[in-house]
Amino acid sequence: MQGLIPAAGGGTRLGPFTNAIPKELLPVGDKAVIEHVVEAMRLAGITDIVIVVSPHKHGLSDYLGSGRRFGVNLTYVVQDERKGLADAVLSGEHAIDGSFVVVLGDNFFRPKEFLKELISYHLNERADATLGVAEVGDVTRHGIIKPEGDRIAEIIEKPSIEEAPSILGSIGAYVFERFIFDAIRETKPGYNGELQLTDSVKVAIGLGRRVLYKKIDGIHIDVGTPADLMMANKWYMNNEGHR
Repeated sequence: MQGLIPAAGGGTRLGPFTNAIPKELLPVGDKAVIEHVVEAMRLAGITDIVIVVSPHKHGLSDYLGSGRRFGVNLTYVVQDERKGLADAVLSGEHAIDGSFVVVLGDNFFRPKEFLKELISYHLNERADATLGVAEVGDVTRHGIIKPEGDRIAEIIEKPSIEEAPSILGSIGAYVFERFIFDAIRETKPGYNGELQLTDSVKVAIGLGRRVLYKKIDGIHIDVGTPADLMMANKWYMNNEGHR
């Protein structure tokens, strides 16, 4: 199984820090946040990883290099225009051979083994797509699912509180079969006029694919604002900073 890390976003909510460096290189503890994601993939047995970058985001390849020092092999592909997360995933199609994991490059997770559990569930249940979800405090920041048994009956990107079908939100970790690329090609622009991965999942549901979810216990912080970055570092220092 391969990994794909979308890392082409602009990080505008983290300015002025991201005027100088990509948001995925901001530190959580003693590592860049994307390094924690690479480590989680390696612990899950994934050593072939595709990183999707924007045309001028050279800092990521400068920092991560070939991936050798992390025990993985990294391939970089370019998302020519920022047209949404689904388009970022589609940009990596030519480098993906089969089943693959997607984890957003600016997300911090603990325990580190969360991804191994998600992959095992996907494979054991013979799913076409499996989304990692958690109970979220602010439904307006996530893709929110409507669960139906172990399946996802519906998913809505960043709904209002009134529209949200549950409080179970996608946390930026997915396992897909290659069919998702076809679903992305059928996806129309949605929230903010972008191609949303949640909408591609919705296309897959409409096609009758086996789209499941797994609740992930532990810590998940989307390092998208200065407050979130401070929260992630506070958690790290309180729990792992002494190691």
